[in-house]
Amino acid sequence: MRKLPRIRQASAGLITLGWREWLVLPELTGIPIKAKVDTGARTSALHAFFIEPYRLDDQLFVKFLIHPYQKNLAVQVECHAPVVDQRLVTDSGGHRERRYVIERQLQVGKQTFRAELTLTDRDSMLFRMLLGRNVLKHRYAVDSGSSFLLGGTARAPASG
Repeated sequence: MRKLPRIRQASAGLITLGWREWLVLPELTGIPIKAKVDTGARTSALHAFFIEPYRLDDQLFVKFLIHPYQKNLAVQVECHAPVVDQRLVTDSGGHRERRYVIERQLQVGKQTFRAELTLTDRDSMLFRMLLGRNVLKHRYAVDSGSSFLLGGTARAPASG
């Protein structure tokens, strides 16, 4: 008789997310950002543009702008963060890009924790942020048929 593989109870003790959720990056902006939960992405990615590195007290930082709202280019938030790494990232289309990596607080539902985020221009993408496996692992299970299981909403000002 063939032994079947053991099936893990993956969601035991984990919070369940939908395939998209609202989150906040309190060290960058208090504006809620709609994120796609992406189990195919290793590291979380934040939409950023006009990314400019600079040095402060011998540490590398980046200044960058974000558009926190989908389909609204009028609202821009200027952000600054220390660089923790630079990595070559391959996107879902197979394109390779060297990205700055920052570490910032991330608030998902009632949980707040530090997470690494890569910075990349996602203007052509629907979501301003991807939540990757680095955030999901040991914290969350994903229900791919549901959205916004943790609640929260944001209203973007009308683009003008």
